[in-house]
Amino acid sequence: MATRIPIKSKSKTSKLKNLRDLFIEQLRDIYSAENQLVKALPKLAKAVDADELKRAIESHLEETKGHVERLEEIFSELEEKPTGKKCAAMEGLVQEGKEAIEEDAEPAVKDAGIIAAAQRVEHYEIAAYGTVRTYAQLLGLEDIAETLQATLDEEGAADEKLGEVAEGLNLEANQEEDEE
Repeated sequence: MATRIPIKSKSKTSKLKNLRDLFIEQLRDIYSAENQLVKALPKLAKAVDADELKRAIESHLEETKGHVERLEEIFSELEEKPTGKKCAAMEGLVQEGKEAIEEDAEPAVKDAGIIAAAQRVEHYEIAAYGTVRTYAQLLGLEDIAETLQATLDEEGAADEKLGEVAEGLNLEANQEEDEE
C-alpha cells in the first residue's frame, strides 16, 4: 500500500476564520483590481478610435481613482492594510484588453473588441462590489456598505454607458464588414 504524503498548502494568506476575514481578503482583491485598472485604462483610451468611447474610458479612469481612495478610507476605518493580495482575475481581464488593443482590425472593429473587454471588467467589478457590500451589511458595517453601494452604482453606470457606446460602434463595425 502506498504511503500518502500530505500536501502542504501554498497559500500566502492566513486562514480565513470568519466572514470578517473573508471580507478583508475580498476588499484586498478589489483594491488590487482597481489599481491594475488605473494603470490599464490610459492604454485603452489611447488605443481607441471613437471619441465617445475615449471619453467614456477617461471618465471611468477618474472614477476608478476615486474607487481606490474609497477603498483606502475603508481600510483605514477597519484598521487594516489594503495590500497583500493580487487580483488574478483582473490580471487576466487586463490581458484580454491588451490583446484587443493589439488586434489588427479596422478601427470600429477594434473599438468594439475593446468595449467587450471593458464590459467584462465592469461585470467582474459589479460582482465583486456586490459581494463585499453584502458582507458589510451582514457584519453591521452600514457606513461601509453604503460606500460600497455608491461604487457599485458607478460601476453599473459605467457598464451601461459602454453598452450605449457599443450599440453604435457594433453597427459601424458590422457595416465595415459589409463594405469589403
